[in-house]
Amino acid sequence: MDPHRRRFLAAASLGTAACALPAAAPAAAPTPARPEPAGNRIKLAIASYSYWHFKTARVPIETVIDKAAAIGVEGVDVLHRQMDVPEKDPLTAEHRAYLQKLKRHAFRQGIDLVAFSIHQDFVDPSAEFRKQQVAHTHKCIEIAHELGVPCIRLNSGRWNSIASFDDLMKARGEEPVLPGCTEDQGFQWCIECIEQCLPRAEALGVVLALENHWGLSRTPEGLLRIVNALPSPWLGVLADTGNFLEDPYDKLAAIAPHTVYVQAKTYFGGGEWYTLDLDYPRIAKIFRAAGYTGYVGLEMEGKEDPDVAVPKSIQLLRAAFA
Repeated sequence: MDPHRRRFLAAASLGTAACALPAAAPAAAPTPARPEPAGNRIKLAIASYSYWHFKTARVPIETVIDKAAAIGVEGVDVLHRQMDVPEKDPLTAEHRAYLQKLKRHAFRQGIDLVAFSIHQDFVDPSAEFRKQQVAHTHKCIEIAHELGVPCIRLNSGRWNSIASFDDLMKARGEEPVLPGCTEDQGFQWCIECIEQCLPRAEALGVVLALENHWGLSRTPEGLLRIVNALPSPWLGVLADTGNFLEDPYDKLAAIAPHTVYVQAKTYFGGGEWYTLDLDYPRIAKIFRAAGYTGYVGLEMEGKEDPDVAVPKSIQLLRAAFA
C-alpha cells in the first residue's frame, strides 16, 4: 500500500475513535468571591444639625448638601426644623415644589438624602394630642417619600414634667412621670401611636427608626420594649452614640442588632449640653459584630466652628469604620 495512503487511513481511524470517546467534563465554575466584609460597606453622611444647633441663623439644607459634597461623604441627614417648610403646617404646593428642588439639588451634587430627623411626642395623657402627633408623623412620612428619603427618625416622647430641655440635660435626661399617670401607660400610648404610623410607612416605603433619645427610649430596655412590641420590617432602631450618657458601649451593643441607622456624635470645642469621650474604633467594632451595613450619619454637637469640626469628625469616623 502506498505509504501516504497508509498514513491517511491511520489518521482517519484515530479521528473516528476520538469522536467515539465521551466528551471531556466542563471546567469547574470559579468559586464565587466572598462578600465584602460588612464593616467596609458602611457609608458616611452628615446630619444638617451639625451646622445648626438652634442657636444661630438657620443654615439652609442646600448649603449642607454642598458642604457634604465638598468633604466627600455620600449622604445628608435632613433636620425637619432646618427646612424651608413650616414644621406644623399642612403641606402646600409651594412646599412640595421646595422638596423637589431640594431632591434635585442633592442629586446634582451626588448626595443621597438618607434620613429625615423629625420631632413628635407620643407620651401625653390627651388622646387628642396624641392623635395630632400621629397626623404630624404621617405628614413627615409623606415628606420623606417626596424627598426619596428611606428612613425617618422617631422620638418616643417624654413626660415633659421638666419643661426646659436645658434643665432636662442638667438632670441627665431623667424626669418624673406626670402625676396620675404610670410608666406603663406611657409605653402603651407610644406603642399605639407608632402602630398607627406603620401602615403609612409601609405604603410609602419609609422605615421608622426609633431613636435612643430622651423619655421612654432613654434606656435600651425602654427602647426595645417599644420596638419588640411591634415586630415589623418597617420599624427599627436609630442608634445615637451620644445619647447613652453612662456606660454607652454595652448599651449600644444591646440595640445594635435592631439598628437601621446610626447617628454618631462628636463634641469638638465642647458639647452644647455635655461632652462625651467616645471610643469610635470600639463603637465601630460593636456595629460590625452586629452585622450593621447601613449609613453612619455625623451629628457634630460641639461648639467649634463646624467648617473646622465637621471635616475633623468625618476623618475620625472614616478611620474608625474603614
